[in-house]
Amino acid sequence: MKDHRFIKIYSQGKIEGCQIWADKVTGVNYLFQYSGYAGGLTPLLDENGKPVITPKEELEKLTDK
Repeated sequence: MKDHRFIKIYSQGKIEGCQIWADKVTGVNYLFQYSGYAGGLTPLLDENGKPVITPKEELEKLTDK
């Protein structure tokens, strides 16, 4: 999966739930909320309203697993 741009770094739920995806190029994290066949995606923000960014080194460690 090293050739995919996004990596799933968190998941909860089956039919209803949420996931956090990280862009391996920019490090920006996205929240994906879903329920059945419906869902929505938005950037994950910190307490100051800025995007949460995972350092590329940390993403590389997750990708190597």
